[in-house]
Amino acid sequence: MREWWIHVGLICIPLVAVYLHIPPPQLSPALQKWHSSGDVFLFRGRKVFYRDSYGALGSSDVVILLHGFPTSSYDWNKIWGPLTLRFHRVIALDFLGFGFSDKPRPHRYSIFEQASIVEALVAHLGLSNQRVNLISHDYGDTVALELLYRGDQNRTGHLILNSLCLSNGGVFPETHHPRLLQTLLKDSSILSSVLTRLTNFFIFQKGIKEVFGPYTQPTDAEFWDMWTVLRYNDGNLVVDSILQYINQRLKHRDRWVGALTSTFVPLHMIYGPMDPVNPHPQFIRHYLHLVKRSTVTVLDDHISHYPQLEDPTGFLKAYYNFIHSF
Repeated sequence: MREWWIHVGLICIPLVAVYLHIPPPQLSPALQKWHSSGDVFLFRGRKVFYRDSYGALGSSDVVILLHGFPTSSYDWNKIWGPLTLRFHRVIALDFLGFGFSDKPRPHRYSIFEQASIVEALVAHLGLSNQRVNLISHDYGDTVALELLYRGDQNRTGHLILNSLCLSNGGVFPETHHPRLLQTLLKDSSILSSVLTRLTNFFIFQKGIKEVFGPYTQPTDAEFWDMWTVLRYNDGNLVVDSILQYINQRLKHRDRWVGALTSTFVPLHMIYGPMDPVNPHPQFIRHYLHLVKRSTVTVLDDHISHYPQLEDPTGFLKAYYNFIHSF
């Protein structure tokens, strides 16, 4: 009998370690460089990480990059340098609950708050009267649509948008297919608190692999960097709260899709067609049907949900063609 309890104890010790994620992963040199090149500003007492790089001389153009779920501003690292050759300022932030920003819990994360954070950052950087270009991805697409709505409604503090380029985001609830783990986390308050702790690197890696193309998979180091940034400041423990954005998209569909279909701001969509979250051809057909004023670039067949990482050259070519067209 005594030996049975010893065996149970030996099994429970590593399980508890996994549950508590001891120890947290350390930043790689690449992540340390990204982090040290950024800064923070305060939004309602919370620290928000951002990067602001000055680039092309003789240009006044500004571009702001809005990342997706569950990653961070580091998603833009492969196109950051080239963008600084075209734009006077290249700016990105980690949304609250993501990356190197604060990850408060409990907290009611919302697309509205994230949009207000972007507006606050623009004000903090002295760009309130500057026309800005937005590039967004995934979760960032919905934040961008809220910013678009506020601009078209002339709300106080709104961004003055020069253009908006979206990429592989679930802007239409009717064509969006969240992964199984996302569905479980967003809809089960009891189960989600356990799942957020039990999810480890290998489960995370498997989920991310599924949304990259077969020929454009991240390296082991890149997978580990994604996981490290997610785990930074116990970010894994707020994933279920952040995932409420899927329910928010459904609730506020008319507001955000309405802004997309009625705006006169120049629009473009860069789309990786192998995306299982926003599958081809349903998503792009729906987009073209509803968003008449937008142009679209469909990348090569093997590009999936993260086009800026899977095909940075194709992504930049599509974006430059768009930005030079008006």
